[in-house]
Amino acid sequence: MATASPQHLLDDIIKTGQQHQHHQQQKEQEVEEEFLSSLETIVLTIFLSIIIIMTVFGNLLVMVALCKDRQLRKKKTNYFIVSLAFADLLVAVVVMPFAAIELTTGQWRYGAIFCLIRTSLDVLLTTASILHLCCIALDRYYAICCQPLVYRHKMTPVRVALMLSSCWLIPTFISFLPIMQSWNAIGIEDIIEERRALTGGSNDTSCVFLVNQPYALICSAVAFYVPLALMVLAYQRIYVTAMTHARQIETLQRAGSAPVTGSTQVATAPMANSRMRVETKAAKTLAVIMGCFCLCWAPFFITNIVDPFIHYSVPWQLWTAWLWLGYINSGLNPFLYAFLNRAFRRAFLVILCCGDERYARQGSCSYRQTYRPCSAASVNGTSMALRLSFLPNRSYSDNGQTILANEQESQDSVAHQ
Repeated sequence: MATASPQHLLDDIIKTGQQHQHHQQQKEQEVEEEFLSSLETIVLTIFLSIIIIMTVFGNLLVMVALCKDRQLRKKKTNYFIVSLAFADLLVAVVVMPFAAIELTTGQWRYGAIFCLIRTSLDVLLTTASILHLCCIALDRYYAICCQPLVYRHKMTPVRVALMLSSCWLIPTFISFLPIMQSWNAIGIEDIIEERRALTGGSNDTSCVFLVNQPYALICSAVAFYVPLALMVLAYQRIYVTAMTHARQIETLQRAGSAPVTGSTQVATAPMANSRMRVETKAAKTLAVIMGCFCLCWAPFFITNIVDPFIHYSVPWQLWTAWLWLGYINSGLNPFLYAFLNRAFRRAFLVILCCGDERYARQGSCSYRQTYRPCSAASVNGTSMALRLSFLPNRSYSDNGQTILANEQESQDSVAHQ
């Protein structure tokens, strides 16, 4: 029997050692990757939890403020805001948690039927939230640019109820109705099955939602592009109105041609300065509102239209990022539409400070103090400032008080600025 040479034995020992070392390195690499994966999951879970908690807290605070503050319930615009808060609250409670669980665990655990229900609720509630933003923009446009003096007579409770009902009914025609009937999957059944097979799951363990071209176009138009166009037109008109008033007030102040004399002359300069600040702040706030809305939802709906025409080649990671960016908009809305409102902020302080009377409505300006700078600002300079400036000297006080009393409700629709 032949024996191995010492050289061969040495080579075998070296080879065995190299294989053992390679196996050890591979094992250490797998442990490191598993640790990084666990760390990423923990960080992602914390991040998504913060988004959900902040969205719930902000929108719940808006709803509680309207329930507890009788003055807030007098303004029709605030009903749009509280309905918006309710839609965003449902997004945070019903939609976000299941999306977060699916994202962090990598699988769907609730069955095929609930997958359809969850997807339908997702489309319904996010579309309702966007339509509420559109109604708020139209309400402000109608109050400022069209018929501000008769706003409360035109924007009747019936019309407000019809607008709110539309915000909730229209989304059902692009959510539960087509999704539960699988109209969105007509013609792409094979692609859906292939995508489900790639995820390594069945109907009960994976929640794959793809849409055909007609559904993508119709859904995106109803849920985003039409409301976006209306919001752009409304806020553009409001912006033009605010800037026009600001320039005219600045011209009056610079020329020293204030239409009041006597004791009221002293108050003219501070009032003009206050009105100009309101005009500028209003324009900036409109830019912030539109910027946040477009930043949050435009990427998702652009991808939603493009993906069916490029054979569904958009990576799921990009889809997920755009979807959660849209969800974040539901957390931003309370800050944009309520926290920037002086009346809501006061109500929030009362709630958070357990009813501390220091934050009661003692800061509100009285109608009798017509010449206080805060009167013009708190009612809103956007459409009040110029009209009050051109009132005749002899009737400034009486007519100013009358207009303030008649327009308080309509002008509070833009007091968010």
